[in-house]
Amino acid sequence: MESNIEHKKRIRLAIFCLYFCTGFCFSSWASRIPDIKTTLGLGDAAWGTILLMIPIGQICGMTISGFLISKIGSRRIFPVALTGYVIALLFVGLSASEYALIMSLIVFGFFGNFCNISVNTQAVTVESMYDKPIMASFHGGWSLAGLTGAALGLLMSSLHLKPIYHFSIVGLLVFINLIINKKYLQPDVKKEKDPTEVAAKKRNKPETFLFLLGIVAFCGMAAEGAMSDWSGLYLIDVVGAPAHIAPIGLAAYMVTMASGRFLIDKAIQRWGRKRVLQAGGTLITVGLFTAVAFPHFITTIIAFMIIGFGTAGIVPTIYSVAGQRTKIPTSIALTIVSSVSFLGFLMGPPLIGYISSVTNLRYSYALIGLFGICIVVLVSMIKIFRVEKK
Repeated sequence: MESNIEHKKRIRLAIFCLYFCTGFCFSSWASRIPDIKTTLGLGDAAWGTILLMIPIGQICGMTISGFLISKIGSRRIFPVALTGYVIALLFVGLSASEYALIMSLIVFGFFGNFCNISVNTQAVTVESMYDKPIMASFHGGWSLAGLTGAALGLLMSSLHLKPIYHFSIVGLLVFINLIINKKYLQPDVKKEKDPTEVAAKKRNKPETFLFLLGIVAFCGMAAEGAMSDWSGLYLIDVVGAPAHIAPIGLAAYMVTMASGRFLIDKAIQRWGRKRVLQAGGTLITVGLFTAVAFPHFITTIIAFMIIGFGTAGIVPTIYSVAGQRTKIPTSIALTIVSSVSFLGFLMGPPLIGYISSVTNLRYSYALIGLFGICIVVLVSMIKIFRVEKK
C-alpha cells in the first residue's frame, strides 16, 4: 500500500516537472520580448501582428492535436511535442528578421499546443488517481517555470547575452528533465462506453458546457496574454522604467500566479469552483484597473501581483472540469476548451498592440480588465457551477 502511494507521488512529481518544462520554454521567450522587439526595430502595431503568430500556430495544432492524442495517446505524443517546442524556441532565438521570427513563432505555437493538450491529458489521468482536486498544483509547475524563466531572462538580459545562447541553455535543461521523467507518463483514461449504439453516438457529441467553459478560460487567458506579452513593455512605455529591469513586471506576476496555484486546490475543496473562479475574475479586474489608474513603478508591480492571484485558478479549474465532467475522450474535450480559450491569446495581445498604437497601453489594459467582470458573470450563469457541491 505504501509503495503504491509512493509510486503515485512519483508520477505526480514527474507530471509536475513536465509542466515546468512547457512553462519554462514559453516564459523564456516572453522574458526576451523587449530585447527581440528592440533588436528588430518594430513598433507596437507591428509587434501586435508578430504576437498573432503563436496563437495562429496553436490553432493549426488544434485542428489535429485532439484527434491524434486520442488515437496515439498523450504518453507518446508529449515527448515528441516537447522536443519540437524546444527546437522551435532555438529558431526564435536565431531569427534575424521579422519574417524569420514569424515562421519560428508559428512553429513554436504549433508544438506548444500539442504540449498543452497532451500534458493536460496526463494531468487529468493522474488527478483521477486521487480523491481530491490536484490540477491547479500541476499548473503551479507551469507558473513556477514562468517565474524561473523570467528571473533567468532578467539575468541574461542584464548580461547582454543573445537570445540564442539563452534559449540553448533552456533547451538543455528541458531535455534533461524530459529524459528523467518520460518513463512516468501514463496511459490515457478511457471513457466507459454505453451498451447501446444510440448512447454511444451521444457520447461522441461535445457537450454545450465545454464551449461555455472555453469562454471563461478565454477571458482568463486574455489577461495572461496581456501580462506575458506586454507587462515588460508596459513598465517601459507607460511607467517609464529602465529596459533592463522591465522583466521584473513579469516576475512579480509569475510569483503570485505560481504561489496562488499551489493554494487553489485547497480553496476549491473549501469554497467550491464557482466562488474560486468568481474571486479570480474580480482580482483580474482590480489588478488591471489599478495598473491603469496608478501607473507608477511600485503600484504597477503590486497590481501585476494582484492579477497573478486572479489568473492562478482560472485555466486549471476549467481544464479539470472539462476533463472530468465530459463523456467524450479527454484530449478532445480539452481541445474544444482550448480552441475557444486560446482565442484569448489570439485576440488579447495583438488587440493591445493595435489599441496602443492609436492611444497607449493604459487604454489597452483597461479593456482587458473588463474580461475579469465577464468571468464573474459567466460563471454565475453556467449550470454546471450552479449545481456544484464544491
